[in-house]
Amino acid sequence: MALFTKEEALNYHAAPRRGKVEVVPVKPCNSQKDLSMAYSPGVAEACKEIHANPDAAALYTGRSNLVAVVSDGTAVLGLGNIGPLAGKPVMEGKGVLFKTFADIDVFDINLDVSSADELINIVKAMEPTFGGINLEDIKAPECFYIEETLKKEMNIPVFHDDQHGTAVISGAGLINACEITGRNIEDLKVVVVGAGAAGIACSKFYVSMGVKRENIFMFDSRGLIHKGREGLNQYKKEFAQDNDYGSLEEVIKGADCFLGLSVKNLLSQDMVRSMAKDPIIFAMANPDPEISYPDAKEASPNCIMGTGRSDFPNQVNNVSGFPYIFRGALDVGATIINEEMKLAAAKALAALAKEPVPQEICDAYGVKELTFGVDYVIPKPLDPRVLEWEVAAVAQAAMDTGVAQNPIKNMDAYKKSLRDRVTASNKRIAAFVDSYFTAS
Repeated sequence: MALFTKEEALNYHAAPRRGKVEVVPVKPCNSQKDLSMAYSPGVAEACKEIHANPDAAALYTGRSNLVAVVSDGTAVLGLGNIGPLAGKPVMEGKGVLFKTFADIDVFDINLDVSSADELINIVKAMEPTFGGINLEDIKAPECFYIEETLKKEMNIPVFHDDQHGTAVISGAGLINACEITGRNIEDLKVVVVGAGAAGIACSKFYVSMGVKRENIFMFDSRGLIHKGREGLNQYKKEFAQDNDYGSLEEVIKGADCFLGLSVKNLLSQDMVRSMAKDPIIFAMANPDPEISYPDAKEASPNCIMGTGRSDFPNQVNNVSGFPYIFRGALDVGATIINEEMKLAAAKALAALAKEPVPQEICDAYGVKELTFGVDYVIPKPLDPRVLEWEVAAVAQAAMDTGVAQNPIKNMDAYKKSLRDRVTASNKRIAAFVDSYFTAS
């Protein structure tokens, strides 16, 4: 059941100030002296310092805490190719999440471009402005080429959240699901339905976690991806099976894990019953999954079931990933977000799910308790402990792999600073937002 009406959602975006974000100065500009330092002539001192030492930009500008959320609007939510203008509310929303969960500033960049290369050239040219690039809602297969190219040609982190956010969060769930059901990850038979950005990225991430590539059976709208099919792009070819093993109903028999990133009602109860004992089911079509939580549980009571929804257990929500991955990357001056950093994020989330859950978090979700098990394999997205667990793990992985330009010397002190920073940021935001509603 929806938590809001259409009118409430539209009013949220329209009033009391249009949109969801605002640019606010953080230095005074109330006197002639303030004005002279903010702009001319005082600003020249900062310019000269940066010209002499480019690293000084992190000290004298907001660049090291500024991320661009970039989209061409070709794959917005479940709405498809609605264009960059119609997609702008989503990109503004991404900015709200970055700021709320990790105190990261965002400019949303909505590009009306005609080709992947045009988008690449524009984003590359913006490197002096930003500390990181979050690609968003760009259709496959172009999104793979865009991210790969930008990662090679830019010296700041580039991260396509539609790919890797889902991979990291579901990967955390997979780690714990294997432990709970007594499975070895290298022995899993995984069926993936949906060969877009998230499906392919999740599959690649699972391989990096230990799943055997030949044990991944990927389906797109035309059926099983296999080497006998024509017209496969290079990214689908990575997961092409040697032979056509049949329909989803046939292939899913005996499968340990189902990963759905497609459309609702695709997975039947009979298919679930044909899977291996106590299967792992991540049905993440939004807003309605490939099989509903009640139907999956009825078919296999001990299955581990995750969806993209907040009203059922094990929500796979990207907000548990991207703000914290970027926070860790920015704070150590990482030049890239590499596979080791993503794996560290997934392992940190998996480990946190085993920790006792404070009562205030249970209260926030209206439950008596949350304990590690089939209905709790992933920490809740609103769990504030994710901040220090995941960010610290990502920062450490960046340092361990040699991509950190500004290593952290005292990790315990850093974790505390994260809590203090985000708490202070949220207090500022709350007071600011309240002032709007009070004035209206």
